[in-house]
Amino acid sequence: MSKISSIEEYVLLHADWDAQLRQLVGVMEQTELTASIKWGAPVYGLDGKNVIGLGAFKNHIAIWFFQGVFLKKNTALLVNAQEGKTMP
Repeated sequence: MSKISSIEEYVLLHADWDAQLRQLVGVMEQTELTASIKWGAPVYGLDGKNVIGLGAFKNHIAIWFFQGVFLKKNTALLVNAQEGKTMP
């Protein structure tokens, strides 16, 4: 597998989730976050720190917060995908 070098390339490689990924990328582009590819997936950061990651999988897509434990609003809308491994 070749190394992914851009957000657009990532979206194109996950065509089953094209509309959803483009919507999430569009939201991220409206922020002051800086886009990059890390670990083969889109990651958005601020001041050199990772903030949000996006992932496309066979049956779902995901968005995760690198320091999600510090979120203070609307956390009831989020689902902990690794119960017992990460903090709610």
